[in-house]
Amino acid sequence: MRTLLPLATAFAVVAGMALADPLPSWEDGASKTAIVTFVENVTDPTSDSFVPEASRIATFDNDGTLWAEKPVYFQFLFAIDRLKEMAKADPSVLSSDVLKAAADGDMKTVAASGEKGLLEIIGVTHSGMSVDDFDADAKTWLATAEHPQKHMPITSMTYQPMLELLTYLRDEGFRTYIVSGGGMDFIRSFSDDAYNIPASQVVGSMGNYEYSVKDGTPQIDKTPGLFFNDDKTGKPLGIQARIGQRPILAVGNSDGDFEMLQWTTAGDGQRLGMIVHHTDADREWAYDRDSHVGKLDKALDAAPDEGWIVVDMKNDWKRIWSGK
Repeated sequence: MRTLLPLATAFAVVAGMALADPLPSWEDGASKTAIVTFVENVTDPTSDSFVPEASRIATFDNDGTLWAEKPVYFQFLFAIDRLKEMAKADPSVLSSDVLKAAADGDMKTVAASGEKGLLEIIGVTHSGMSVDDFDADAKTWLATAEHPQKHMPITSMTYQPMLELLTYLRDEGFRTYIVSGGGMDFIRSFSDDAYNIPASQVVGSMGNYEYSVKDGTPQIDKTPGLFFNDDKTGKPLGIQARIGQRPILAVGNSDGDFEMLQWTTAGDGQRLGMIVHHTDADREWAYDRDSHVGKLDKALDAAPDEGWIVVDMKNDWKRIWSGK
């Protein structure tokens, strides 16, 4: 009998592991059930919906899907802080009204400049250095950056339920990718630490690059201009170019993700599209159709007909932040 006790204990541990909730920060309900059912179906070799591991591709938007995006994209906060530091060293860098406004914190003028102004700010602050130096600068900023409204470390503002979903999928043989309109190099600076997603599995907007040899050392420099915009129709194009396979699961939160969701769920076999709907004004923010950041209108209307899950942040998530 003595030999049976450890064996019984071992079985109890295994049984407990098998029954462990892979999504503990999700409320029991339709969204969680749909996710678990989908994963179980595509990973069960006896199911008609079985998908081999090589084809288990899941793509996630970043801003507003994996971490917060209000009041503005965090990459823009990084760009503003970087611009201020650059101006201290060389005031002549503020060569236009929009750059001067950004350095002064005049967001009204910056907003009025539209996409052209934003690209000018990004162009100045995200070029003129090697990719290695940019990566180091981004990491340094992220190590101390604090949210201007929530007064939380930026790195703690990833969504705990989404981190659990990423882990759950990888445990079930999925490869998880970020597909974002944000800058690819910026996201790569933190994706591994924040999400356990390596740089090679980040698809994002790209500036221009230039190869050179300086003092006998080859390097790749970031130069001004936008090479590829990984947003809206750009997302399926970026997936095709970088991944080469249509995902079977795609998650976003805005109209910028519409085409990625549409293309993903239009494929053969069982597929899943998911929208994170920001409905929690107390713990995070509540916004959708009228928001200047993360506008969710077209995709929200299309979700019922397309069969996409709309995750209600207020009602579907027990917990919001990874850092709280």
